Amino acid sequence: MRKIKDKAAPYVLLSPYLFMLIVFFGYAFIRCLYFSFSDFDLFSPPQWVWFQNYKNLFQDFQFGLALKNTLQFSIIVTTVQTILALILAVVLNQKIRGIKFFRAAYYMPSITSSVVITLIFMWLFQKKGLINYLLTCFKTGYRIIAVLLGLIIIFQGLQVLYEKLKKRPVSLFEPSFLILSILFSAVITYLLIKTGVVTSIEGIEPVENIWLNTKKTWPSKSGTLGIPIPLASIMMLNIWTTAPTFMLIYLAGLQDIPKELYEAAAVDGATKFKMFWYITRPQLHHITFLVVTMGLIGTLQMFDQVAVIGEQAPLDAVITLAYYVYINAFPSSASPKIGMASAAAIFLAGLTLIIVLIQKRLVKS
Repeated sequence: MRKIKDKAAPYVLLSPYLFMLIVFFGYAFIRCLYFSFSDFDLFSPPQWVWFQNYKNLFQDFQFGLALKNTLQFSIIVTTVQTILALILAVVLNQKIRGIKFFRAAYYMPSITSSVVITLIFMWLFQKKGLINYLLTCFKTGYRIIAVLLGLIIIFQGLQVLYEKLKKRPVSLFEPSFLILSILFSAVITYLLIKTGVVTSIEGIEPVENIWLNTKKTWPSKSGTLGIPIPLASIMMLNIWTTAPTFMLIYLAGLQDIPKELYEAAAVDGATKFKMFWYITRPQLHHITFLVVTMGLIGTLQMFDQVAVIGEQAPLDAVITLAYYVYINAFPSSASPKIGMASAAAIFLAGLTLIIVLIQKRLVKS
């Protein structure tokens, strides 16, 4: 009797999850699959049309744009945020001053509301927003920027050299030193500007790039295969908000790597890059699979940031498959096309599954 209870205990604990899965996912998926083969507008009974919705789907030009945008978004964002998260995790795993502050600061974008972050980025990407202002400053004040960067390098080098002379272990890019270098350099640069030693260039038109309300692509001569500039802006936003979460996952994985491996490599004269390439990277293989899988699933389902931007950008430039499902199910000035929306949702689910399985095969190989 006791053995039966022990065997049944895991299933009892899993039963609430299985119940929720069957009711809220299984039933919904079956209904969605049924509607994908029917003509349904929420107001009249569904009529069976077999594969007509799928045929209409692949004949719809807007669906093609949504598919292209989604694939571009998913591949680029997942790749960049995975690499960035790994680099941040490796840097923040070092013994540096103020490590807790930097970890908290880098994670802040992930705990901030996605809607709030999107609204902030919309302001940054306005025609007279901060991005264009900074580009104008770089265009007219490259001399000032060169002086500032030069002073930062000098101050950083002096601080690191002082610590080295004291025989204290310190990194060339010590963040606490870097903050002090930036502050000192900014003050000195400001004084040089006020005294007229360093000046900006006059008579240059301000930069007024259009980041959202445009159909231009990058590269400009790539035609329909190029990345729409508004979509590229959303890519930057998504990477900035998602990479910190994956950084924490990598940080957790780094704690499980035995220190003896690094010590043995150091004795053999291995450089830090070789330690990363031959120890850190292989040891984080399973973490990378998790991060890439989560990244692919999240980016293929991109919806909220596109919906918040709304009419600020042309629909064709930012539409994704998830948003395509939404505008067909809840159109602003027409009858709902539940059949088309369901067919697109089933296609998106299948596409996500196929891409994840391909990624799993590639990672294992």
